[in-house]
Amino acid sequence: MDHHLNGSVTGSERAVFHSGPARPSRRGNSTPSGPVGQCRDGDTRRRSLGPEGTTMKIGIIGAGNIGGNLTRRLSALGHEVSVANSRGPQTLTALAEETGASPVPVTEAARGAEVVIVTVPLKAVPELPAGLFDGAAEGFAVIDTNNYYPRERDGRIAGIEDDGLTESRWTERHLGHPVVKAFNGTYAQDILERPLPAGAPERIALPVAGDDEAAKTTVRALIDELGFDTVDAGGLDESWRQQPDTPVYGLRAGVDAVTAALAAASPERPAAFRG
Repeated sequence: MDHHLNGSVTGSERAVFHSGPARPSRRGNSTPSGPVGQCRDGDTRRRSLGPEGTTMKIGIIGAGNIGGNLTRRLSALGHEVSVANSRGPQTLTALAEETGASPVPVTEAARGAEVVIVTVPLKAVPELPAGLFDGAAEGFAVIDTNNYYPRERDGRIAGIEDDGLTESRWTERHLGHPVVKAFNGTYAQDILERPLPAGAPERIALPVAGDDEAAKTTVRALIDELGFDTVDAGGLDESWRQQPDTPVYGLRAGVDAVTAALAAASPERPAAFRG
């Protein structure tokens, strides 16, 4: 959800900046506190993910709650992170000093990146510059963390409401590159505070949807490295199962419960999320 989740809106606990549900500390625009890159057991895990144990180059477009905390964790894990926002790299000095990430213009965020995370408000997606992914690494994956909040932030989007596109399919068409939907129902603070080792009984699982199986595999491995399990939520046209106000949105639970919540979702868009 944005706010805490990555999709919260001002005054709303249903986070919407780009991804994340709306519940206590799920979204929000405030900077989270707490140890950066630390698991709940206190271990700072700096593992690498890329081929043969190499670190990855990751571009993050959007430095709100989700983008900021992913910058913190991914940098702490040893990845080379570039981060951008709409206001320019000069506004990201504090985050860069805290994390070691490189603040860059939006047009440079994907340069050389193997993974690009797009975590801006949904209404801002069409305003992203042309050539956004110019210079990205071959076979790069794009993560979309967004949610549609027509009443709180985005206004009515005909492609979603009239044409029946899932939120991430609409985003994909504007970006011109396949996307993998993830983190949209994740509380931003959980990225810092709730990672656990694989096999831990309380480890949270996140749904991941997308059509590109190779990209989905990359994203799921990255989420595992961050300290969370994943559940394959199907293709992008099935990603309505994890949109706002579905059973899985904001759910802090393991693989079995997340799988059941995805299956229980209704394709009908809730009235609160129609413009």
